[in-house]
Amino acid sequence: MMEEVARVVANGNSGWIVVEVELKSACNHCDSGDSCGTSAVSKAFSPKVQRFSIQTEQAFVKGERLKLGLPESVILKAAALVYMLPLIGLFIGAFIGNQLAVLTASHPDSFSIISALLGGLGFWALGKKTAKKLEEQAQPVIIKSLGKPIEVSL
Repeated sequence: MMEEVARVVANGNSGWIVVEVELKSACNHCDSGDSCGTSAVSKAFSPKVQRFSIQTEQAFVKGERLKLGLPESVILKAAALVYMLPLIGLFIGAFIGNQLAVLTASHPDSFSIISALLGGLGFWALGKKTAKKLEEQAQPVIIKSLGKPIEVSL
């Protein structure tokens, strides 16, 4: 189970709460963070928080911290779909392009390259759509309440 700390943003009366999770990137964990181009791009374009709703029967107050859990299987399946399906589509497209080139007595390389790219892009779109559905169906669970953070005023 993958765990993440979230903050309650809104508490609805209908059994739903809105939580906000601060997204962390892998950057800033090595010594070359200031001179790394990937780190600069990550800081500039990555969203900092993600909000979503969770159904719960417990009452939580605004600002309360929660530990959320999501099964690893959901993330692994989504990653496999997004990474493996385009590769499979690339090979299938190249094979189909090669067979079409043989049937039309054309140059097989150009047919194979074009159809491999089309197959890869088509299967990538299919994988992305399926992974998005899979992630939408997976609802995180509240593992435990961590309470409200201590506020220090200066």
